[in-house]
Amino acid sequence: MRWWSVANFVSNAGTWMQLTVQNLLVLQITGSAAATGLSMSVQAAPALLMSVLGGAAVDRWPRKLTAAVSQALLAVIAFTTATLVALDRLDMTSLMVLAAVTGMIATVDNPACALLGNDLVPAEDVPSAIGVGALVFNAGRLAGAALAGVTVGFLGTAAAYFANGFSFLFVTAVIPFLRPAAGAVRHVVEKGGKGERPRNAMTVREGIAFFARRPRLLALAGVTGISAVFGRNYGLTLAVLVTGPLAGGAGAFGTVSTVLAVGGILGAVLGARLRRPSVRLVGALAATGALLQVVAGMSPSLAVLLVLVLPMAVVESVSDTAGTAVLQTDPPAHLRGRVLGVWGSVGTVWSLGGPPALGLLMELAGPRGALITGGLIIAGSIAAGHLLHTRRTQASAVLSRATLETAA
Repeated sequence: MRWWSVANFVSNAGTWMQLTVQNLLVLQITGSAAATGLSMSVQAAPALLMSVLGGAAVDRWPRKLTAAVSQALLAVIAFTTATLVALDRLDMTSLMVLAAVTGMIATVDNPACALLGNDLVPAEDVPSAIGVGALVFNAGRLAGAALAGVTVGFLGTAAAYFANGFSFLFVTAVIPFLRPAAGAVRHVVEKGGKGERPRNAMTVREGIAFFARRPRLLALAGVTGISAVFGRNYGLTLAVLVTGPLAGGAGAFGTVSTVLAVGGILGAVLGARLRRPSVRLVGALAATGALLQVVAGMSPSLAVLLVLVLPMAVVESVSDTAGTAVLQTDPPAHLRGRVLGVWGSVGTVWSLGGPPALGLLMELAGPRGALITGGLIIAGSIAAGHLLHTRRTQASAVLSRATLETAA
């Protein structure tokens, strides 16, 4: 698990270095901010339709081999991009194609690597392992963004892509040496035979059906979705708030972004201590973060906003860790890849539709109004869902009691 965490840190740092440079590269090629957003959407779009297929592949194929091959393919794409940049042969069409292929491979790589990490610890430690993964992700994000500027300044843009390619190769080299921990939930590839289901029984439909019939997963999707649309896009809402009503500049927003990152790391540390995360905990944390968002929308100064941003980030990070733990431990082992695939498709809808919806809300209500309205929508929806669930539970209990009394 220590080796896997080191490998993931290196990979995340390389990925965020490339993402940072890629946005600058698109701006350099086209001079258009819209083209930058388009390149990000092109990379995310394959998950909308292909995540369920990628999850099925993860359930069907040996997990270590799947993760190693996907990491090696991502390295090839990074090296190809670096070569084109170094030779000054990269145009917008090539960049879009490479981004789309990267997104396609990620539909297999993301669930494979997520579940591979869970194989390295006993079943009862999976929530802690997910928290460690969140900590590594946030630390890699900070390191990658910082290294991007240094690398481009001294070595050029192509160097960032080469560095990311080597980070993928490092992960590929580590994977063969990983061994499942004693007590880990084993992933067994079903080959067919007496008493076993054949491979072709491991269908995409089975994963979708399990997700659709599981109330706690549907509730988790609802809480996460409404939070993603009306809450989590702080890079957009806080940027407009800081540079607009609070009259700050790029440096002020940089400070806010740093505090958000620090809060994410602190939240990941706290999330790693969770032993039995639940959807109820995720909902409570999401509602708490929404109320903090409402107060942040009323901040009279940058200093007050900074005080509120830290707990907002901590609560969000713990909530994400708890939700991921539920998502990765609730399904049976042979279905987890497909459930993660369904989640990837659903999450892509939020990531593609959330920013435009939030942007429209800011156009209508301003940054303060968007933060306040969004927070109230999140908290109100979660409270309404909780009351509805409580009433249904009570009604079911009364009906069951009446049935038992009649039977008696």
